[in-house]
Amino acid sequence: MRNISLRLVGVATVVGVALVAGAGVAGAGVAKPKQCERGEFCLWRGEGYAGEVRRVALESSSPGECVSMPAGFDARSFANRGSRPVTVYQGRDCATEGEFDTYPGGGTFVPEGPYVVRGVQIWEH
Repeated sequence: MRNISLRLVGVATVVGVALVAGAGVAGAGVAKPKQCERGEFCLWRGEGYAGEVRRVALESSSPGECVSMPAGFDARSFANRGSRPVTVYQGRDCATEGEFDTYPGGGTFVPEGPYVVRGVQIWEH
């Protein structure tokens, strides 16, 4: 009976750790950055929403327009708090020759990007 109890505690611990680890991957339970307002797409120089922040919104760019980050600014984390999907690019010119991915609107938080981001495009719904 004692061995069964110990196994159940071990299984529960493993499942709990897996759920916590999985929550970080899915975006649930990730600390939301305070410097990014609703309606904005925000990029940070450091991972975990650390360091200098840049904001992109429809008030300052048109849908489909490539918005290049300033020279020397490479984003390593970002958040989409707008309602539209946003594509992030490895290159400042939003070229598809480098890495690129699209993130849905409505609250997508990426504390550690898969590559440095230097260009973005906000899309129509």
